[in-house]
Amino acid sequence: ETPASQPLYAAAPNPMERQRIDRQVETGVRAIDGLLPLGRGQRIGVFAAAGGGKSTLLGTLARQAQADVIVIALIGERGREVREFIEDNLGAEGLARSVVIASTSDRPALERARAAHAATAIAEGFRAEGKHVLLLMDSVTRFARALREIGLASGEPPVRRGFPPSVFAELPRLFERAGCDARGAITGIYTILLEDEEDDPVGEEVRSLLDGHVILSRKLAARGHYPAIDILVSQSRLMGQLVEEGERRAALSFRAMLAKLDEIELLLQVGDYRPGQDALADRAIARRDEMDRFLRQSTHEAAPLLMTRTLLRGFEG
Repeated sequence: ETPASQPLYAAAPNPMERQRIDRQVETGVRAIDGLLPLGRGQRIGVFAAAGGGKSTLLGTLARQAQADVIVIALIGERGREVREFIEDNLGAEGLARSVVIASTSDRPALERARAAHAATAIAEGFRAEGKHVLLLMDSVTRFARALREIGLASGEPPVRRGFPPSVFAELPRLFERAGCDARGAITGIYTILLEDEEDDPVGEEVRSLLDGHVILSRKLAARGHYPAIDILVSQSRLMGQLVEEGERRAALSFRAMLAKLDEIELLLQVGDYRPGQDALADRAIARRDEMDRFLRQSTHEAAPLLMTRTLLRGFEG
């Protein structure tokens, strides 16, 4: 029987008792379901700069993703953004099956750090009941900054870009609590704020700890391309376990055409490309509009997984 309360800092499930991740989560977002499949119990990071559309994407996932319960942790957000996210991005449909934990930027660092663990503990309680829980945390960067405040105040030395060692010890403890156990699953989606500096220690550490990463492009967002997912630099490490061979080949073919378009973009802009010299480039140019329509999607358009797979198979080379 599930206890009435959960420990704030619980241990991660025993590795040998974890269920294998072999069931895909239907998110309703074509770019994710087709090219970056998300598994039940997988943990991924959504990396985005300011204005990249991460709040919009999180709201879409909360409304559309197949899960029994949604647990949302808003860590270090501006006060006005909490209500805006709940009413505008989450909406009544998403809120009906959600638990929201919020600790705004003005709250003490200890509260902000504990809010992330509290949200994880709530998700663990539902997982113990055999449920599939979608845990959305926005953002890990602000969680790490709260830990930095605590560490520096306690006298720890800064080691990587001002972050003390305890920050990098705490991140895997938080992430490993998600995932599958013998009963249920917590699918974790964690946002990371991209800094202008190339050397971002939190982003580098998080990328090495999670099972995949979705990179949101400010350049795509500026063009009005939503969701602004940069497919070529995003990755799901569990794709081979979640989709059939035909779908995997179709996704690879789609990526190959997208990469070729990126490679010849300058030639196309100056009108210097000559057809007939590269078969892949010719095919990519011919199907460019189709690919763009596949990747673009309005925030309230839910794409059925079966339809996404059918459309994707049409791109198989």
